[in-house]
Amino acid sequence: MSRIYGYVSEEGPERNSRALQLMMQRVRQQPAEKRQTMASKCASFGWSGLEMGCRPLDSDGVIIAMDGYIYNAREFDEYGTEPDVALFYELYRKHGFRNAAERINGDFAIALYDADTGLLWLARDRLGIKPLYYLQKNGCLAFSSRLTSFLGLPGVNCAANRKYVALFAGSHYRYFDNDQEGTPFEEIRQLPAGRILKWDGTRIETERYWILHEVPDFAGTEKDLAEQYRSLLFDAVKIRYAKAHKPAFTLSGGMDSSSILAASSRINGRKQMALSTTYEDKTYDESEDIRTILESYVERWYSIEIGIPDLRDVVPKMIAANDEPVATATWLSHFLLCGKAAEEGFGSLFGGLGGDELNAGEYEYFFYHFADLKTRGEEEQLSREIGKWVEYHDHPIFRKNESVVNDYLSRCTDLSLPGTCKPERNRMNKYVHTVNRDYYPLEKFEPVMEHPFKSFLKNRTFQDITRETMPCCLRAEDRQAEAAGLSHFEPFLDYRLVEFMFRIPGALKIRDGVTKILLREAMKDILPETTRCRIKKTGWNAPAHVWFSNGGQELLMDMIHTKRFQERGVYNISAVMNIVREHQRIVENRETKENHMMFLWQLLNLEYWFQFIENSRG
Repeated sequence: MSRIYGYVSEEGPERNSRALQLMMQRVRQQPAEKRQTMASKCASFGWSGLEMGCRPLDSDGVIIAMDGYIYNAREFDEYGTEPDVALFYELYRKHGFRNAAERINGDFAIALYDADTGLLWLARDRLGIKPLYYLQKNGCLAFSSRLTSFLGLPGVNCAANRKYVALFAGSHYRYFDNDQEGTPFEEIRQLPAGRILKWDGTRIETERYWILHEVPDFAGTEKDLAEQYRSLLFDAVKIRYAKAHKPAFTLSGGMDSSSILAASSRINGRKQMALSTTYEDKTYDESEDIRTILESYVERWYSIEIGIPDLRDVVPKMIAANDEPVATATWLSHFLLCGKAAEEGFGSLFGGLGGDELNAGEYEYFFYHFADLKTRGEEEQLSREIGKWVEYHDHPIFRKNESVVNDYLSRCTDLSLPGTCKPERNRMNKYVHTVNRDYYPLEKFEPVMEHPFKSFLKNRTFQDITRETMPCCLRAEDRQAEAAGLSHFEPFLDYRLVEFMFRIPGALKIRDGVTKILLREAMKDILPETTRCRIKKTGWNAPAHVWFSNGGQELLMDMIHTKRFQERGVYNISAVMNIVREHQRIVENRETKENHMMFLWQLLNLEYWFQFIENSRG
């Protein structure tokens, strides 16, 4: 766990150093022995953290600061057993910055300044596991792992990004990160995943060094591909475990986290420590599903039961840890889990993020698999798949039938252009009416939809990884783990595994109404059969519907009626109050219709974030 900061300009070492100190002071400080600064003529870099291999380096006019890990150091034995940052320096000297970034397998944010060339370089890992932000203004460029660092710099306009605020207020969390460079602040930019940035003192250039693209699907047998999958997954776990300090595993009832835990236990020949959040309200409680794997692979299970949390207390703490509003209520559970892990003396957490995207584990992926079958003319198989989908997954609120399929495909795909996915506008625009048009005309928002593949399923997965589900989850996980002093590891997001899974045909991801086909085959004789063969999933979620009824409703109503909330001008107040009341009625009467917990979570977070920024400025 580490963070990096920097300020580069021709103002001189003293002013650069002063600016750097202002940036670092804005972030929760580590003890002095866990912080370090260094400077050259035009650059001052800062670092804080626990990872000795990431301590910054100053050599022959080159200074480097790094947050994260390099996992494939053994491929570069010619440099000896160097710390990660020193290894990157050697790769830079031999191959240049871009080629050095391409050669490493890791989770990282790296900054390098070379006094000989006068160039600042920034790089972010392929999947965006480590955050990195920057701001260019008045002949200087500042960068940081944390957004609040920039609030300390004089002359910086910390005005909210109205487009971002409007999306957070009245859209769905999948669209918050559609602008890959955007942040909640108007002037601050984010370096997108898989990109490098070069700054020569006047001009910024960014470019991709990694991207997924269309290549032929693998033609091997299911058994052979499953063996390759298992080998890659086990190696991804192994190389991360070697970096972990006092590791524990987050465990839900699904296959993804269970597979990571089981792989580690097999690799290391011993059971592991595991933590799970469980709930008094059983809507999203996975306790019984989790128990099926405990005997096989868990030495000790920490069950963190969450009742109705004190939102007035917990959410502001989350905002302070994240520097921004947090996308979904699930991350409150993760925040409390991180606190418990730190309290128990753990130093690292492993999880299963990315497993749903790579293995078509989300329910909506069925539609895109159906679209692929339809465009290929596989009508008999399509009919069978729809029938099994209805049989296994029908729901009293979220119904499953052929009419639902046809409606979804007509709205969210263009079947005349294979692979062309469209926004899910019913979801995207459900709460548009709650945002004042004078603040931002949210109804005019058009999300970027990329289509690098001819497969609908692959493009939907790609969109989730690059612009929708994944970015906000990775940010929350990173910030909340860091706030608790923990490192975090996500083996499914090893780029080799990602590239492999984008060459797996849809029939090895979804078949006969069942998802994650190849992963299930790969984990045969490893996972307990009850876990491996479970078809229905509860899904990693939190019962926020009950959090926002009764006492939660009072909290929201009190907030909405404040002068400060109303004068922000973001919301249509009467529309918001109607939603709060309707949510209470749905929960109280147990109506079989969708409630408004997602919208209310976003509202609460957005208001507490505004208050956090106002207090930070003060």
